[in-house]
Amino acid sequence: MTSVTFSSTLRTVLTRGDLARLALGWGAFALLVFAGPLLGDAGSLATWTLFTVLAVIIGVIVVCAFGVVTQAEHLAHRLGDPYGTLVLTLSIVLIEVILISAVMLGPGDHATIARDSVLAVSMIILNLVVGVALLVGGSRHANLQPNSTGVSAYLSLLVVLGTVAFALPQLIGEQGAYTAGQAVPVAVLTVLLYGFFLYRQMGPQRRDFQEVDLAHPSGRAPGSDGSHAASVTEVLRMHRAEILSRAVVLVLTVIPIVLLSHDMAALLDVGLDRLGAPVALSGVLIAMIVFLPETITTFRAAWGGEIQRVSNLCHGALVSTVGLTIPAVLTIGLLTGQSVILGDDPTGLALFAVTLLLTLTSFAGKKVSALHGAAHVLLFLLYGITLFT
Repeated sequence: MTSVTFSSTLRTVLTRGDLARLALGWGAFALLVFAGPLLGDAGSLATWTLFTVLAVIIGVIVVCAFGVVTQAEHLAHRLGDPYGTLVLTLSIVLIEVILISAVMLGPGDHATIARDSVLAVSMIILNLVVGVALLVGGSRHANLQPNSTGVSAYLSLLVVLGTVAFALPQLIGEQGAYTAGQAVPVAVLTVLLYGFFLYRQMGPQRRDFQEVDLAHPSGRAPGSDGSHAASVTEVLRMHRAEILSRAVVLVLTVIPIVLLSHDMAALLDVGLDRLGAPVALSGVLIAMIVFLPETITTFRAAWGGEIQRVSNLCHGALVSTVGLTIPAVLTIGLLTGQSVILGDDPTGLALFAVTLLLTLTSFAGKKVSALHGAAHVLLFLLYGITLFT
Protein backbone atom coordinates (compact mmCIF):
# COMPACT_ATOMS: atom_id res chain seq x y z
CA MET A 1 0.00 0.00 0.00
CA THR A 2 2.82 2.38 0.90
CA SER A 3 4.74 1.62 -2.31
CA VAL A 4 1.61 2.20 -4.41
CA THR A 5 0.99 5.50 -2.63
CA PHE A 6 4.61 6.52 -3.08
CA SER A 7 4.73 5.66 -6.78
CA SER A 8 1.44 7.42 -7.54
CA THR A 9 2.52 10.49 -5.59
CA LEU A 10 5.90 10.48 -7.34
CA ARG A 11 4.14 10.64 -10.72
CA THR A 12 2.13 13.60 -9.45
CA VAL A 13 5.14 15.41 -8.00
CA LEU A 14 7.38 14.77 -11.02
CA THR A 15 6.34 17.54 -13.41
CA ARG A 16 7.47 17.99 -17.00
CA GLY A 17 9.92 20.62 -15.83
CA ASP A 18 11.43 18.19 -13.33
CA LEU A 19 11.74 15.50 -16.01
CA ALA A 20 13.37 17.98 -18.37
CA ARG A 21 15.91 19.04 -15.71
CA LEU A 22 16.71 15.42 -14.86
CA ALA A 23 17.14 14.56 -18.55
CA LEU A 24 19.34 17.62 -19.09
CA GLY A 25 21.56 16.93 -16.08
CA TRP A 26 22.05 13.22 -16.66
CA GLY A 27 22.26 13.69 -20.44
CA ALA A 28 25.01 16.31 -20.07
CA PHE A 29 26.99 13.99 -17.81
CA ALA A 30 26.62 11.08 -20.24
CA LEU A 31 27.71 13.31 -23.11
CA LEU A 32 30.83 14.41 -21.23
CA VAL A 33 31.69 10.80 -20.45
CA PHE A 34 31.53 9.81 -24.13
CA ALA A 35 33.07 13.04 -25.44
CA GLY A 36 35.85 13.09 -22.82
CA PRO A 37 38.41 11.20 -24.94
CA LEU A 38 37.66 13.51 -27.89
CA LEU A 39 38.02 16.70 -25.86
CA GLY A 40 41.23 15.55 -24.22
CA ASP A 41 42.94 17.56 -21.48
CA ALA A 42 41.36 20.92 -20.61
CA GLY A 43 44.64 22.72 -21.14
CA SER A 44 44.88 21.52 -24.75
CA LEU A 45 41.46 22.85 -25.78
CA ALA A 46 41.11 25.88 -28.00
CA THR A 47 39.99 28.93 -26.02
CA TRP A 48 36.58 29.21 -27.70
CA THR A 49 35.96 25.49 -27.23
CA LEU A 50 36.98 25.65 -23.58
CA PHE A 51 34.66 28.54 -22.75
CA THR A 52 31.80 27.06 -24.76
CA VAL A 53 31.98 23.75 -22.89
CA LEU A 54 32.40 25.60 -19.57
CA ALA A 55 29.37 27.80 -20.27
CA VAL A 56 27.26 24.74 -21.14
CA ILE A 57 28.30 22.91 -17.96
CA ILE A 58 27.61 25.96 -15.79
CA GLY A 59 24.25 26.41 -17.50
CA VAL A 60 23.28 22.80 -16.80
CA ILE A 61 24.40 23.11 -13.17
CA VAL A 62 22.32 26.28 -12.74
CA VAL A 63 19.24 24.63 -14.29
CA CYS A 64 19.64 21.60 -12.02
CA ALA A 65 20.18 23.90 -9.03
CA PHE A 66 16.84 25.54 -9.80
CA GLY A 67 15.29 22.07 -9.77
CA VAL A 68 16.80 21.34 -6.36
CA VAL A 69 15.52 24.62 -4.95
CA THR A 70 12.07 24.09 -6.51
CA GLN A 71 11.65 20.81 -4.65
CA ALA A 72 13.12 22.35 -1.50
CA GLU A 73 10.63 25.23 -1.75
CA HIS A 74 7.71 22.79 -1.97
CA LEU A 75 9.05 21.02 1.11
CA ALA A 76 9.50 24.39 2.81
CA HIS A 77 5.86 25.37 2.28
CA ARG A 78 4.69 21.95 3.41
CA LEU A 79 6.79 21.87 6.58
CA GLY A 80 6.50 25.58 7.47
CA ASP A 81 9.14 27.83 9.03
CA PRO A 82 11.74 27.36 10.32
CA TYR A 83 11.85 23.73 9.11
CA GLY A 84 11.01 24.59 5.52
CA THR A 85 13.55 27.37 5.18
CA LEU A 86 16.14 25.07 6.73
CA VAL A 87 15.51 22.43 4.04
CA LEU A 88 15.95 25.07 1.34
CA THR A 89 19.10 26.45 2.97
CA LEU A 90 20.72 23.05 3.46
CA SER A 91 20.05 22.19 -0.19
CA ILE A 92 21.94 25.32 -1.24
CA VAL A 93 24.82 24.63 1.16
CA LEU A 94 25.07 21.06 -0.12
CA ILE A 95 25.57 22.32 -3.67
CA GLU A 96 28.20 24.82 -2.51
CA VAL A 97 30.19 22.22 -0.56
CA ILE A 98 30.09 19.94 -3.62
CA LEU A 99 31.43 22.65 -5.95
CA ILE A 100 34.13 23.81 -3.52
CA SER A 101 35.23 20.21 -2.91
CA ALA A 102 35.40 19.58 -6.66
CA VAL A 103 37.68 22.59 -7.16
CA MET A 104 39.85 21.62 -4.18
CA LEU A 105 40.29 18.05 -5.43
CA GLY A 106 40.76 19.11 -9.06
CA PRO A 107 43.97 20.07 -10.84
CA GLY A 108 45.92 23.15 -9.86
CA ASP A 109 46.52 24.90 -6.55
CA HIS A 110 43.29 26.02 -4.90
CA ALA A 111 44.31 26.47 -1.27
CA THR A 112 42.19 29.64 -0.93
CA ILE A 113 39.04 28.50 -2.80
CA ALA A 114 37.06 27.85 0.40
CA ARG A 115 37.94 31.26 1.85
CA ASP A 116 37.21 33.05 -1.43
CA SER A 117 33.89 31.24 -1.87
CA VAL A 118 32.64 31.74 1.68
CA LEU A 119 33.67 35.42 1.70
CA ALA A 120 31.98 35.91 -1.69
CA VAL A 121 28.84 34.21 -0.40
CA SER A 122 28.93 36.47 2.66
CA MET A 123 29.20 39.63 0.55
CA ILE A 124 26.59 38.48 -1.96
CA ILE A 125 24.07 37.38 0.66
CA LEU A 126 24.51 40.03 3.35
CA ASN A 127 24.95 42.98 1.00
CA LEU A 128 23.74 42.37 -2.56
CA VAL A 129 20.76 40.07 -1.92
CA VAL A 130 19.69 41.65 1.37
CA GLY A 131 20.25 45.12 -0.09
CA VAL A 132 18.12 44.54 -3.18
CA ALA A 133 15.49 42.74 -1.08
CA LEU A 134 15.23 45.74 1.26
CA LEU A 135 15.06 48.10 -1.71
CA VAL A 136 12.24 46.02 -3.22
CA GLY A 137 10.38 45.36 0.01
CA GLY A 138 10.93 48.83 1.48
CA SER A 139 9.61 50.48 -1.68
CA ARG A 140 6.39 48.44 -1.55
CA HIS A 141 5.76 48.15 2.18
CA ALA A 142 5.94 50.96 4.71
CA ASN A 143 6.29 48.82 7.82
CA LEU A 144 8.73 45.92 7.50
CA GLN A 145 9.39 44.63 11.01
CA PRO A 146 11.78 41.70 11.35
CA ASN A 147 11.77 39.39 14.34
CA SER A 148 14.65 41.05 16.21
CA THR A 149 15.35 38.05 18.46
CA GLY A 150 15.85 35.73 15.51
CA VAL A 151 18.05 38.18 13.62
CA SER A 152 20.11 38.73 16.77
CA ALA A 153 20.66 34.98 17.07
CA TYR A 154 21.85 34.78 13.47
CA LEU A 155 24.27 37.66 13.93
CA SER A 156 25.66 36.22 17.17
CA LEU A 157 26.61 33.05 15.34
CA LEU A 158 27.97 34.92 12.32
CA VAL A 159 30.32 36.96 14.52
CA VAL A 160 31.79 33.79 16.02
CA LEU A 161 31.81 31.74 12.80
CA GLY A 162 33.32 34.64 10.84
CA THR A 163 36.11 34.92 13.41
CA VAL A 164 36.76 31.18 13.16
CA ALA A 165 36.73 31.27 9.36
CA PHE A 166 38.64 34.43 8.45
CA ALA A 167 40.45 35.93 11.47
CA LEU A 168 41.63 33.17 13.79
CA PRO A 169 43.63 31.13 11.23
CA GLN A 170 45.53 34.31 10.33
CA LEU A 171 46.37 34.89 14.00
CA ILE A 172 47.18 31.40 15.31
CA GLY A 173 47.68 29.31 12.15
CA GLU A 174 50.56 28.97 9.74
CA GLN A 175 50.37 31.32 6.75
CA GLY A 176 46.62 31.64 7.14
CA ALA A 177 45.93 27.91 7.51
CA TYR A 178 45.07 25.96 10.64
CA THR A 179 47.57 23.30 11.63
CA ALA A 180 46.31 19.71 11.85
CA GLY A 181 46.19 19.97 15.63
CA GLN A 182 44.06 23.12 15.38
CA ALA A 183 41.83 22.03 12.49
CA VAL A 184 40.34 19.02 14.30
CA PRO A 185 39.00 20.85 17.39
CA VAL A 186 37.93 23.86 15.27
CA ALA A 187 35.92 21.61 12.93
CA VAL A 188 34.35 19.67 15.80
CA LEU A 189 33.45 22.78 17.82
CA THR A 190 31.99 24.48 14.74
CA VAL A 191 29.76 21.48 14.01
CA LEU A 192 28.65 21.35 17.65
CA LEU A 193 27.77 25.04 17.65
CA TYR A 194 25.81 24.66 14.42
CA GLY A 195 24.04 21.58 15.77
CA PHE A 196 23.03 23.46 18.92
CA PHE A 197 21.76 26.31 16.74
CA LEU A 198 19.56 23.88 14.78
CA TYR A 199 18.21 22.38 18.00
CA ARG A 200 17.25 25.80 19.35
CA GLN A 201 15.87 27.03 16.02
CA MET A 202 13.64 24.01 15.55
CA GLY A 203 12.74 23.62 19.20
CA PRO A 204 12.63 26.07 22.12
CA GLN A 205 13.28 29.19 19.99
CA ARG A 206 11.23 28.22 16.96
CA ARG A 207 8.89 31.21 17.09
CA ASP A 208 11.86 33.62 17.22
CA PHE A 209 12.37 32.83 13.53
CA GLN A 210 8.77 33.28 12.43
CA GLU A 211 7.14 36.29 10.84
CA VAL A 212 5.94 39.07 13.13
CA ASP A 213 2.18 39.69 12.80
CA LEU A 214 1.61 43.37 13.54
CA ALA A 215 -2.16 42.82 13.71
CA HIS A 216 -1.83 40.26 16.48
CA PRO A 217 -1.73 41.62 20.07
CA SER A 218 1.32 39.56 21.00
CA GLY A 219 3.19 40.48 17.84
CA ARG A 220 3.23 36.80 16.85
CA ALA A 221 1.35 35.14 14.07
CA PRO A 222 -1.54 32.99 15.28
CA GLY A 223 -0.30 29.51 15.85
CA SER A 224 3.34 30.56 16.25
CA ASP A 225 3.32 29.03 19.69
CA GLY A 226 2.18 25.77 18.18
CA SER A 227 -1.37 25.94 19.54
CA HIS A 228 -3.09 26.23 16.14
CA ALA A 229 -0.47 24.78 13.82
CA ALA A 230 0.23 21.17 13.00
CA SER A 231 3.53 19.94 14.37
CA VAL A 232 6.22 18.78 12.00
CA THR A 233 5.63 15.16 13.04
CA GLU A 234 1.96 15.48 12.12
CA VAL A 235 2.88 16.98 8.76
CA LEU A 236 5.33 14.13 8.11
CA ARG A 237 2.70 11.58 8.98
CA MET A 238 -0.06 13.19 6.89
CA HIS A 239 2.09 13.94 3.83
CA ARG A 240 4.74 11.22 4.06
CA ALA A 241 4.38 10.08 0.43
CA GLU A 242 4.69 13.61 -0.99
CA ILE A 243 7.63 14.54 1.22
CA LEU A 244 9.45 11.30 0.38
CA SER A 245 8.74 11.74 -3.34
CA ARG A 246 10.08 15.29 -3.39
CA ALA A 247 13.15 14.23 -1.42
CA VAL A 248 13.88 11.52 -4.02
CA VAL A 249 13.51 14.00 -6.91
CA LEU A 250 15.76 16.47 -5.04
CA VAL A 251 18.52 13.86 -4.61
CA LEU A 252 18.27 12.72 -8.25
CA THR A 253 18.66 16.36 -9.33
CA VAL A 254 21.65 16.97 -7.02
CA ILE A 255 23.66 14.00 -8.31
CA PRO A 256 24.29 15.46 -11.81
CA ILE A 257 25.60 18.63 -10.12
CA VAL A 258 28.09 16.48 -8.21
CA LEU A 259 29.15 14.62 -11.36
CA LEU A 260 29.49 17.75 -13.51
CA SER A 261 31.29 19.84 -10.88
CA HIS A 262 34.62 18.05 -11.41
CA ASP A 263 34.71 18.96 -15.11
CA MET A 264 33.60 22.50 -14.30
CA ALA A 265 36.47 22.88 -11.82
CA ALA A 266 39.10 21.75 -14.32
CA LEU A 267 37.81 24.00 -17.12
CA LEU A 268 37.34 26.98 -14.78
CA ASP A 269 40.93 26.72 -13.57
CA VAL A 270 42.31 26.82 -17.13
CA GLY A 271 39.85 29.52 -18.27
CA LEU A 272 40.68 31.99 -15.49
CA ASP A 273 44.38 31.39 -16.03
CA ARG A 274 44.07 32.25 -19.74
CA LEU A 275 42.11 35.40 -18.95
CA GLY A 276 44.62 36.46 -16.31
CA ALA A 277 41.69 36.96 -13.93
CA PRO A 278 42.05 37.15 -10.14
CA VAL A 279 41.96 33.75 -8.42
CA ALA A 280 39.19 35.01 -6.12
CA LEU A 281 36.81 35.17 -9.11
CA SER A 282 36.58 31.39 -8.97
CA GLY A 283 35.03 31.66 -5.51
CA VAL A 284 32.73 34.47 -6.63
CA LEU A 285 31.49 32.39 -9.58
CA ILE A 286 30.75 29.41 -7.32
CA ALA A 287 28.90 31.69 -4.91
CA MET A 288 26.80 33.17 -7.72
CA ILE A 289 25.93 29.75 -9.14
CA VAL A 290 25.00 28.41 -5.74
CA PHE A 291 22.84 31.25 -4.45
CA LEU A 292 21.11 32.31 -7.69
CA PRO A 293 17.97 30.16 -7.21
CA GLU A 294 17.54 31.15 -3.57
CA THR A 295 18.06 34.80 -4.52
CA ILE A 296 14.87 34.68 -6.56
CA THR A 297 13.03 33.13 -3.60
CA THR A 298 14.33 35.91 -1.36
CA PHE A 299 13.15 38.64 -3.74
CA ARG A 300 9.70 37.02 -3.88
CA ALA A 301 9.53 37.08 -0.09
CA ALA A 302 10.58 40.76 -0.04
CA TRP A 303 7.99 41.62 -2.70
CA GLY A 304 5.32 40.06 -0.48
CA GLY A 305 6.56 41.87 2.64
CA GLU A 306 7.82 38.70 4.39
CA ILE A 307 10.87 40.35 5.92
CA GLN A 308 11.55 37.60 8.46
CA ARG A 309 11.56 35.04 5.66
CA VAL A 310 14.14 37.24 3.93
CA SER A 311 16.23 37.07 7.11
CA ASN A 312 15.75 33.30 7.42
CA LEU A 313 16.77 32.74 3.81
CA CYS A 314 19.78 35.09 3.86
CA HIS A 315 21.13 35.12 7.41
CA GLY A 316 20.17 31.48 7.96
CA ALA A 317 21.83 30.48 4.69
CA LEU A 318 25.07 32.17 5.68
CA VAL A 319 25.09 30.57 9.13
CA SER A 320 24.64 27.18 7.47
CA THR A 321 27.24 27.97 4.80
CA VAL A 322 29.98 28.92 7.25
CA GLY A 323 28.90 26.40 9.89
CA LEU A 324 29.05 23.46 7.46
CA THR A 325 31.50 24.50 4.74
CA ILE A 326 34.41 25.28 7.07
CA PRO A 327 34.33 21.87 8.85
CA ALA A 328 33.87 20.15 5.48
CA VAL A 329 36.89 21.76 3.81
CA LEU A 330 39.04 21.31 6.92
CA THR A 331 38.15 17.62 6.90
CA ILE A 332 38.98 17.34 3.19
CA GLY A 333 42.29 19.09 3.83
CA LEU A 334 43.15 16.68 6.64
CA LEU A 335 42.23 13.60 4.59
CA THR A 336 44.05 14.68 1.43
CA GLY A 337 46.98 16.53 3.02
CA GLN A 338 46.08 19.76 1.21
CA SER A 339 46.63 23.16 2.74
CA VAL A 340 43.37 25.03 3.35
CA ILE A 341 44.09 28.75 3.67
CA LEU A 342 41.18 30.47 5.43
CA GLY A 343 42.83 33.52 6.95
CA ASP A 344 41.99 36.69 5.05
CA ASP A 345 43.91 39.90 4.45
CA PRO A 346 43.05 43.20 6.23
CA THR A 347 40.82 44.32 3.34
CA GLY A 348 38.67 41.21 3.47
CA LEU A 349 38.46 41.28 7.26
CA ALA A 350 37.49 44.97 7.24
CA LEU A 351 34.74 44.39 4.66
CA PHE A 352 33.34 41.44 6.59
CA ALA A 353 33.40 43.37 9.88
CA VAL A 354 31.70 46.42 8.33
CA THR A 355 29.11 44.12 6.75
CA LEU A 356 28.24 42.60 10.12
CA LEU A 357 28.07 46.07 11.70
CA LEU A 358 25.82 47.34 8.90
CA THR A 359 23.57 44.27 9.24
CA LEU A 360 23.30 44.92 12.97
CA THR A 361 22.35 48.57 12.52
CA SER A 362 19.89 47.75 9.72
CA PHE A 363 17.97 45.07 11.61
CA ALA A 364 18.32 46.38 15.18
CA GLY A 365 15.68 49.07 14.71
CA LYS A 366 11.91 48.69 14.84
CA LYS A 367 11.72 48.35 11.05
CA VAL A 368 13.90 48.19 7.96
CA SER A 369 13.57 50.40 4.89
CA ALA A 370 14.79 50.90 1.34
CA LEU A 371 17.47 53.27 2.66
CA HIS A 372 19.07 50.41 4.57
CA GLY A 373 19.04 48.43 1.33
CA ALA A 374 20.88 51.15 -0.57
CA ALA A 375 23.70 51.10 2.00
CA HIS A 376 24.07 47.32 1.66
CA VAL A 377 24.20 47.49 -2.15
CA LEU A 378 26.89 50.19 -2.05
CA LEU A 379 29.02 48.06 0.28
CA PHE A 380 28.76 45.14 -2.16
CA LEU A 381 29.93 47.35 -5.02
CA LEU A 382 32.94 48.38 -2.92
CA TYR A 383 33.71 44.68 -2.40
CA GLY A 384 33.60 44.22 -6.17
CA ILE A 385 36.18 46.97 -6.61
CA THR A 386 38.56 45.26 -4.16
CA LEU A 387 38.57 42.06 -6.23
CA PHE A 388 40.46 43.82 -9.02
CA THR A 389 42.69 45.95 -6.79
